[in-house]
Amino acid sequence: MLSEKSYRRQYSQPFNFMGLNSHLIAAAPPATGARVGGMDNSFIPKSGKKTHGLDWFYNGSASRSEKGLEISTIAVIDVAARHAYTLSVQQTPANLAKDKTPHKSKRPSSRGTPISRTTIERAQAKLQQLPEVPPAPRPSDAEPTRMDHSIQHLQQTAPYFPDDLNYLVVDAGFSKKKFVEGVVTLNLHLVGKLRHDANLNYLYSGAQKSRGAKRKYDGKVDFQDFSRLTLVRQLEPKLNLYTLVVWHVSLKRQIRIACLVDTRKPGKTSYALLFSTDVELDAERILEYYKARFQIEFIFREAKQFTGLCDAQTRDAQRLDFHFNASLTALNLAKYEVQSRLPLSENPSLPIPFSMASYKRLAFNDHLLSRFISMLDLDSTLIKSH
Repeated sequence: MLSEKSYRRQYSQPFNFMGLNSHLIAAAPPATGARVGGMDNSFIPKSGKKTHGLDWFYNGSASRSEKGLEISTIAVIDVAARHAYTLSVQQTPANLAKDKTPHKSKRPSSRGTPISRTTIERAQAKLQQLPEVPPAPRPSDAEPTRMDHSIQHLQQTAPYFPDDLNYLVVDAGFSKKKFVEGVVTLNLHLVGKLRHDANLNYLYSGAQKSRGAKRKYDGKVDFQDFSRLTLVRQLEPKLNLYTLVVWHVSLKRQIRIACLVDTRKPGKTSYALLFSTDVELDAERILEYYKARFQIEFIFREAKQFTGLCDAQTRDAQRLDFHFNASLTALNLAKYEVQSRLPLSENPSLPIPFSMASYKRLAFNDHLLSRFISMLDLDSTLIKSH
């Protein structure tokens, strides 16, 4: 058993976790269907004041921003088998812009000292003589934003993606022009979710005028009227799937939308907007890929409950990075061992079950049995064969 000091020393050493995870993904049972990439952030609670990366991040469990750490995780998801392997983890750096703002000095009170009109006119005249102050630089020009960090993380991880991976699935928080362009630059297509009030235009397909600029759009998409959208099929009673290729004003590109329209509640119509930058991808596939994105949430749940993702006591950047990667790589190793033990199913499209709680119970029983055999000097071959 290694001591705490040995672990602490090891955490200070660099290790290529991304290479190890990519080899695990390649050696895992082959995918039964399509594989997509998934990317998401997770909040890590952390106390103290000197921890690297400590800042205010959004905590989905509390539905508000809290002070702590955040990790950016990229995983490879087997859509049909419904399991995911972590490929890369990076800590989101803190936004230091607010720390550089000087504190405002307390202005002396002017109560009881009336200001004359002459003094005000002189002050206004001097203000007009001052040179114009240049506009303050935008945050994107002054320093990298958190979206820039996500793009940089994706660029560093892309060379380790499997060759058959062509789609990246994200939630609505990544549906920004900068991120979409960063994904397309890497020869990937994005599958994500849009806001309910997304600014979309119909594409004009009618006759064009002989002179002047060609007409591109045919009005704004109205989600109170689905007559101009193409009905794909009825998923459930009163739950329909529509699709159409439209122009997204903010993203400045054509996208294919998959619109889920729910009329199961009497007198109320709700809808969810999914999209893909690949206009040739059908709506059912967009829905299937986006549903697979939830597997990355299971990674966070299992790692926080069983592999100590939130239990790091270090404050150093290198040791925190090692801890986050070691926690999620341990989960990868457990998945790989479970899937390697399972016999090949007659129906390869069935999901492969995995529970970290069951694996922990199995590993504990195996360790306890080995200890009994060792302490009592029993014949291990006969006992383990049974």
